[in-house]
Order: sequence, then structure tokens, then C-alpha cells
Amino acid sequence: MVHPAEGVNSKRPLTVVFLHGWTLDNRLWRQQIADLPDRLGVPVQMVAFDLRGHGRSSATRDNATLEQLGDDLAAVIEQLVPRGPIVLAGHSLGGMAIMEYAHRHAAAFARRVVGVVLVSTSAEGSSRTSYGLSPRLARVMRVLEVQGAGLLARSGAWRPHRRLMPLLAPGVRWLVFGHRVDTSWVALTASMVGNAPLCAIGGFRPSVDLHHRVETLAAMRGLPVAVLVGSADRLTPPACAETIAQELPDATLEVLDEAGHMLPIERPDVVTDAIVSVLRRAARARQRTPRQRGVKTAG
Repeated sequence: MVHPAEGVNSKRPLTVVFLHGWTLDNRLWRQQIADLPDRLGVPVQMVAFDLRGHGRSSATRDNATLEQLGDDLAAVIEQLVPRGPIVLAGHSLGGMAIMEYAHRHAAAFARRVVGVVLVSTSAEGSSRTSYGLSPRLARVMRVLEVQGAGLLARSGAWRPHRRLMPLLAPGVRWLVFGHRVDTSWVALTASMVGNAPLCAIGGFRPSVDLHHRVETLAAMRGLPVAVLVGSADRLTPPACAETIAQELPDATLEVLDEAGHMLPIERPDVVTDAIVSVLRRAARARQRTPRQRGVKTAG
């Protein structure tokens, strides 16, 4: 799904590429897509797409991996944004895909990416996932989740859970939202999860478990980076964001009180403001001379 802004007259305008989380789709970012142009005050190009196996994208087969998502992001950028600087905004699995892109396509990342927004994500896989439980119960829960994911991965592209989402909504509400929840947020999330085929829900889980890209974060040093997490996030708790921020000392870290995992829906204005801040910082960096950037010039 592509959202080009009208009236962009720069030869190489900034483009924001949005990547949603596991079991979701590009509707996650609909508030940011609607608000960003007015909030920024200048035209901006936006690209939001459904990750492989999610939403309206084709179902996964044997390629439900973060490595594949990193390659997919490279292909989307090459096809839809062949020129100009890019700011990447990723939520949860989408943030991990950005890290994988930086790892597998390091030269392209260094050449094209001028800013990153990481929302409710981890560079350490699910090692810190607590589900809001004690450490012992969380370990048991992770084992059961991985085993269940293996069964789902072999279940094909059908969506039998879609009709069950009204019954599962209380569990969705507890798992991914914080203390203040609007029924419309739960309805949107349940709709997105219900639209995800079983093979994608289960297929990506092992790759998330194995994800470890702390060292890859070095590729983002020197860029404007915003890291956001909810204080009540049961899937990627604040410790995940703190690890990222430790590797990126110039990044801004926001821990949103009483918010859960679904920050683009729960705290849409804060997420939009973070994207605006990164865009403005990236634009200022582009306007600096080489000497102002700290690069030595001849003579």
C-alpha cells in the first residue's frame, strides 16, 4: 500500500517507510499516515505495506523468516523508492525487519537511510518477553508458544480464528494493551490478527525467538533515532528498548506510562511526534555542510 504525498517538488524528498508488527497489517499506521503531513508542515512521501504473509500480501511457504523480511524491505525500497533519503519506522516484528535489512544490506542501509523510529521492538528476540508473568511462568509460556507455533506453521493459509476473534478479544486486550483501552483499539487489532493466516502466525515465531541483532544497531549510530516502548508492554518490555538505547547513545528513548505493546494505536500522537522529530533532524542533517558534519575537507 503506497501513500505518495502530492506537491512534492524536491528532487529527492524524504520518504517514510512503515513496517507493522507480527500478525498485524498496514492499518496499524493509519493514524500516523493521516496526521503526519499536517504535523510535519511540509509534504512527505509515505509507503506502508503488508509484510510477507500478513494482510493482503501473499501467504508464506518456507520463507517466514526475518532474513526474508529484510530482503523484502530491500526489494520494496528498490521498487517503490529507488531514489532519495528514507526514514524507516518499524513496530515489533517490523523493527526487527529493519535491523535485518541493516545487517543483510549494510551498504544500501548506509546509503539510503537517514533516520529510524523503533516502536515496541527488540534486538534480542523474545528473550525478555514476560507476558506479564513471573520469570518461571514466562519461560514455560515461551516453550508452549513455540511448540504451538510449530503446529500453526504447518496449518496453511486458512484463517479459522477469524470468526473466533470476538471471543478472543479479551485475551488480545490483556496481552497487547496497557491500562487504558478503547474498544475500537481492540476491534482494529482483532481484525488485523483475524486477517493473518495461521502459517504466518506460527511461521515467524521461531525466527523471532532466534533474532539477535544488538551488534547490528551500530549501523544506526550517527542517525536520528527514536525508540519508544510502553511501560506495561508484556511482549517487548522496557528492557528491550533500554538495550537498544544503550547501543545508540544519541537516540531518544521514550517509555510511555501505562501503555502496552500497540503504541501506534494506544499513543498515536506520541508516535507521530517521534516520527516528525526524526524527520526534522534528518532534514537538518542533510542541510549541513561536510565540515559541519565533522568530515574533514581538503585544504
